[in-house]
Amino acid sequence: MKRIFSGAQPTGNVHLGNYLGALRNWVALQREYESFFCIVNLHAITFPQDPKVLAAKTRELARIYLAVGIDPNVSTVFVQSDVAEHTELTWLLNCVARMSELERMTQFKEKARKQQENVGVGVFDYPVLMASDILLYQTDLVPVGEDQKQHLELTRDLAIRFNRDYGQTFAVPEPFIPKIGARIMSLADPAKKMSKSDEESEAGCIMLLDDVDAVRRKFKRAVTDSGTEIRFDESRPAINNLLTIYHLLNDRSAEEIEDHFNGQGYAKLKGELAEVTIEFLKPIQERVRSIDDDKLDAILRQGAEKAEAIARVTLNHAKRNMGLIGARK
Repeated sequence: MKRIFSGAQPTGNVHLGNYLGALRNWVALQREYESFFCIVNLHAITFPQDPKVLAAKTRELARIYLAVGIDPNVSTVFVQSDVAEHTELTWLLNCVARMSELERMTQFKEKARKQQENVGVGVFDYPVLMASDILLYQTDLVPVGEDQKQHLELTRDLAIRFNRDYGQTFAVPEPFIPKIGARIMSLADPAKKMSKSDEESEAGCIMLLDDVDAVRRKFKRAVTDSGTEIRFDESRPAINNLLTIYHLLNDRSAEEIEDHFNGQGYAKLKGELAEVTIEFLKPIQERVRSIDDDKLDAILRQGAEKAEAIARVTLNHAKRNMGLIGARK
């Protein structure tokens, strides 16, 4: 059975775009592949975090993983910092990575431009840690968004280079990018992806833990395009985005949806979409509240133990191939 690995940072609030673009696919893939889903809290600290908030958000994200349908009896769910092999392999891969490769990373260039000389080393090295996350588990398939494709290409390059220089060690992973729903756009600005990292865009994000009033308010205020026709049309990004969300939440075909809203106004679409979303979120929120601390601790402990057992084998293989094991007689 082939393996998949993916993860999310425990920062900000998980929103509908995260679910429709990533988590939904994880749930669907977990029974086809041996699945490892990680809360990547080491990535989160590349920027300053309040320790108490980070710890609480880590546990909240783990609950959301479980609440949306990731089954701990099928998938391995764990916290990145609980498996020390992630950081140790990062150092080994740092020694085969090139400065020029990391300097070319689009996300680093954007963040470095904003922070200038204050950009942290962790931000620069973020893609190597991501590569370690993936390669530790001999991953075959990585569900990624468009914004992570460049990082995955680096992961592939590092695996190929390490295998060439030190002998076969890592599987070379392939990306999995869903054809629909991979980019859910902001309700406030359909030119931007729905993003939990953009504090200014909160009005454009439907959070998975939003209450009923917040969901209705955000959809009511969602921007629309000129014209009145309600149909799927990429040249009208605001309406196309709302219809895509509607389609993904209730599984109606595009033709059925367009027929349903034929002759209706935007208010009708926004109102129905809000109610569909509320009904969709209700059981997720109930499941989040139902997972007590003891149950969560047991799941994360079991996941970390399984992940560590596999990661240790890969790390020792890499160290042996580099001459770091076996030096003493």
